[in-house]
Amino acid sequence: MGTQIEVICPPDISSRPFNLKLEKHVPLSIENLFKAWTSQLDLWFASPGSLLSKAEPNTAFYFETQHEGRRSPHYGRFLRIEFPGLVELTWITGEGGTEGAETVLTVELNSENDGTLIKLSHAGFADEVSKDKHLEAWPYVLDQMTERRSRPID
Repeated sequence: MGTQIEVICPPDISSRPFNLKLEKHVPLSIENLFKAWTSQLDLWFASPGSLLSKAEPNTAFYFETQHEGRRSPHYGRFLRIEFPGLVELTWITGEGGTEGAETVLTVELNSENDGTLIKLSHAGFADEVSKDKHLEAWPYVLDQMTERRSRPID
């Protein structure tokens, strides 16, 4: 692993106690998934042409998604990136999402014989409603990632 870079202005989520955790095994390589979460968000999550990102600690990212005809901006910054098994970033969305709260998303990737175990934790929600919406959404997002990342990439 490379040199550890100090996080500039880590978010204070101590007043927002609602968190979620989930795990999912996928039949994809750890390298494939690391790229998905760092340099290729636009190939499975972001709306085409909307991603602005340089996957380095302390750098910002922006992308949009479309859901049920609604545009949903996603903002944040990369906190920690450790090849090939860890991506941690802040995650900010608007109404119906994090409600503008700067949450922390941690994605741990662990190689297994037949794929990779994804351990996703999302911390710092202001209320249970927002946390529960994400608890419902993340499995769908991970399924979408698995399906799209299983196809050949042009």
